[in-house]
Amino acid sequence: MKRMTLVALFVATTLGLSAQKPMNAPKGGKAISDELIGIFFEDISSSADGGLYAELVQNGSFEYSPSDRDGWGAGTSWKQVRPGHSLGTLEVRKDNGIHPNNPTYMRLHVERVKEFYDYNGWKGFGIENEGFKGISVKAGAKYDFSVFLRNYGTAKQVRVVLGIPQGWGKDPKVLAEATINADSKNWKKYDAVLTSSEDCTNAILQMLILNQGDIDVDMVSLMPQDTYKGHGLRKDLAQALADLQPKFMRFPGGCVVHGGGDGFWDTYRWKTTIGPKETRRGLKNTWGYHQSMGLGYYEYFQFCEDLNMEPVPILPCGVSCQGTNGGWGMKNQAQEVVPMSEMDEWVAEAIDLIEWANGDPTTNKWAKMRADAGHPKPFGLKYLGIGNEERISPEFCERFTYMYKKIMAVHPEIVIVGTAGPGSHPGNPDLENGWKLAEELGMPIIDEHYYEPNTYFLNNRQYDKYPRDRKTKVYLGEYAAKDKKLIDALAEGLYLLHVERNADIVCMTSYAPLFAKKDATNWNPDMIYFDNERPYLTCSYYVQQLFGQSSGQYFYGDCVQFEGDKAGIIQPQADVHYGQSVILNVKTRKLYVKLINATDKEKEADINLSRFPIKKNCIKTVLVGSADDENNYEKQPIAPQKETIKAKKKFDIDLKPYSMVMLEYQL
Repeated sequence: MKRMTLVALFVATTLGLSAQKPMNAPKGGKAISDELIGIFFEDISSSADGGLYAELVQNGSFEYSPSDRDGWGAGTSWKQVRPGHSLGTLEVRKDNGIHPNNPTYMRLHVERVKEFYDYNGWKGFGIENEGFKGISVKAGAKYDFSVFLRNYGTAKQVRVVLGIPQGWGKDPKVLAEATINADSKNWKKYDAVLTSSEDCTNAILQMLILNQGDIDVDMVSLMPQDTYKGHGLRKDLAQALADLQPKFMRFPGGCVVHGGGDGFWDTYRWKTTIGPKETRRGLKNTWGYHQSMGLGYYEYFQFCEDLNMEPVPILPCGVSCQGTNGGWGMKNQAQEVVPMSEMDEWVAEAIDLIEWANGDPTTNKWAKMRADAGHPKPFGLKYLGIGNEERISPEFCERFTYMYKKIMAVHPEIVIVGTAGPGSHPGNPDLENGWKLAEELGMPIIDEHYYEPNTYFLNNRQYDKYPRDRKTKVYLGEYAAKDKKLIDALAEGLYLLHVERNADIVCMTSYAPLFAKKDATNWNPDMIYFDNERPYLTCSYYVQQLFGQSSGQYFYGDCVQFEGDKAGIIQPQADVHYGQSVILNVKTRKLYVKLINATDKEKEADINLSRFPIKKNCIKTVLVGSADDENNYEKQPIAPQKETIKAKKKFDIDLKPYSMVMLEYQL
């Protein structure tokens, strides 16, 4: 008996919360979705390259085109360097590149490398990259450098320097360096490890050819060895997402789904974003800049696994974005569409993705590619989104229906997420048409999107009025109040309280957009702003975090009553800018009480938790400030304050003006 007790203790200590015995829910609770809070990642505002993707070299594949944001063609982010007045020329070429998906490279023709003047021993002809407005490195940190080279003639020495710029005409201060012997007449990958000698926020990377002759350069990379779980993502940004405790991630868009910045026919195709980095096809995206696809489908799925999130990939359905050719919001704007005779290609794209994610690598070529990349175990794809807020036209309905039925015939186990069109809130005709199509097909989930002023989220409680007998559930895939002040975050929080109350109808939600980089922002507001050094977390981030941390399977609406309200009223109501929810997670045996006051007056709430077997302590988290407070690059006045307090089953609590409080109990 003693031995069994020790074993049980070991298991409980090792497994932590997973060893908690699930409990039965007390009476009075309503079953709800426990996947309610997720995240939506789209490469907008430089969220991927220069952001979540940890690569420090910009345009390392030389695939930028003259139509990309900076307008300098393949040389963008690169410049010629020639210490000691070395001589040479640069030539952008596309013949006989590494891979058809990555045809562009740089040829360096070196004419003279001997020092003309004494430049402290510096010589060579080469190229320099400044990264994404500076390369940020830390003292003692190791960085993996790699490059593909093709040499002509005798072998050449290539000096790689990570340095601090010292101004015009001066050589950089060396932080780290390595020398490569380029000896192959065919494309060959060369590697080196650079260890920075000090911190620097504006470092540059130079490649200097030390011998005369020609050499081709492509796929230049500098990656920190210290990335999130070793999977190539920037640690602080990835950790900020992990701290939200999201239950799923929708990706890669958004409008990015429909194609590159040159129209629907240059659309995002998942198959060209997997495999070795040198075989992926870069793309100018909808937001006017280049995507390297270093953060591709494999990395997305791997990140979902790392954060224990359900992946929710979104694929196009043969119809362009409603914003194509300047047609955003124009009812009569013609959609670009794929001929029905070609729709089988788009069906195959979806079926092949399911096989890549879930298939057996011994019998399926796409699954084998997943295994060859290092993941023989299936990813366990459950959800697949088809389409993204396209106008619900007859052309859309025909193509969506075709894809839906074809996919379901082969993979009925997959949960298809449809779309309710742009601006899919009450009064928008696309919402009515989207729901009509969903009901005709028996679609399991439909994706609604809307961005509105905070008054919309303060005053609307639309899901209270949704029919309770619908088989189709709602995914609120994109929403946000149109500013980033505390009052906007609290308005979103009140709206989420109403969503929790209706989480038998609304099964998933995700705020949008997720990321925005300083000086490269396409859209405001966003949940997380960042520069090369750190993220800046908004008020909305912290509200989303509290909701993500308090997921559960049961909602209780009768445990809290605000002073002055009639008995039995379940808050929050429309036009009543305060509210509550009580959520029980039977798996972790935790109870969460969330209270929001978005008014300028203090509110008192009576709380009765008598039906729950709460333990003696409670964790109290408070967000509070002025209505117009906001977090930005200069200051961050709003952050959660936590304390452990004595737990009570019956008590009153005073809510300060413009505040949110969460109480967490272990049962």
